[in-house]
Amino acid sequence: MDMAVSDQKQAGNAAHNSNDGVDRPLAIEARGLVKRFDGTLAVDGVDISVPQGAIYGILGPNGAGKTTTLRMLLGIIDPDEGIRRVFGHDRPHDIARLIGYLPEERGLYPSMKAIEAIAFMGALRGLTLPEGRKRGLELLERHDLAHAADRQIRQLSKGMAQTVQLLGTLIHRPKLVVLDEPFSGLDAINQGKLERMIRTLADEGTTVIFSTHVIHHAERLCEGVAIIAGGKVPYAGSVEAARDRIPAQVRLETRAREGAWLAALPQDARREGDFFMFSLPETGVEPLLRQLIEGDAGILSLSIERAGLHDAFVHIAGEAAARQLEADSQMEGGQ
Repeated sequence: MDMAVSDQKQAGNAAHNSNDGVDRPLAIEARGLVKRFDGTLAVDGVDISVPQGAIYGILGPNGAGKTTTLRMLLGIIDPDEGIRRVFGHDRPHDIARLIGYLPEERGLYPSMKAIEAIAFMGALRGLTLPEGRKRGLELLERHDLAHAADRQIRQLSKGMAQTVQLLGTLIHRPKLVVLDEPFSGLDAINQGKLERMIRTLADEGTTVIFSTHVIHHAERLCEGVAIIAGGKVPYAGSVEAARDRIPAQVRLETRAREGAWLAALPQDARREGDFFMFSLPETGVEPLLRQLIEGDAGILSLSIERAGLHDAFVHIAGEAAARQLEADSQMEGGQ
């Protein structure tokens, strides 16, 4: 008899889920954020709470309101209604030196050398240029880009240039890092490097919040997510709680094909080939196991599979938003 429990949970996510935000001060708090542009409602009543030291994702299709929400949180634009606080401050600009922001629109001077671009971004956050160059070289060395320090931005690959801009975002050692679609346009290797960088920041106590339309980045990295669709947030909370909105599914294979034990299966049980598929009962799997064993079902295999974040997104945001999310991901992958 083979029994297995498949969780789909990535190891990188586990380290940041043990506390679930309990008793941790908030890095970001937003209540009832509303924003209109020329009479069009872009964001409609967003509520978000991000604990300090968390990795938090804002997940939704393009045009859902992710960038507008981030800009309101950072004070780049003001909400028409609602409140937002960053480290308890109502005016994020007052603590700008504690924040690092990578916008979706990448912008580096093509003729500027990599080290000078990083130092320049540090100067915008209060560092002297010599200190920015010193820290910038340390960061480039740490990320295996020291050889590119004196190269012009135009001479770098897209992934290298984006890494340089990200390092410039981190040069002043912010307590909060906000990344708008940071994985967009990166190949798989550079996406992996960015994921490791985000985990390292969180391990060092930095709060990281990023927007994405790619579910697997949020599932692998995030402690909490806000699912946004049509300017609304139908869910904001832990990734685990989102997945638990859908009952775990049981996959059962038995030696016996018929028998009184069939009555023990839940009402939603369905046969798919040699297997029975059904939702995990609220009482757990143990009572069912006893009935199957006592009924001589002959259990060959039994596995329990929790829902993934994709299934949770479909359940929470609806099929239309999920289709748009998938279309956005496929479009980017084809570029």
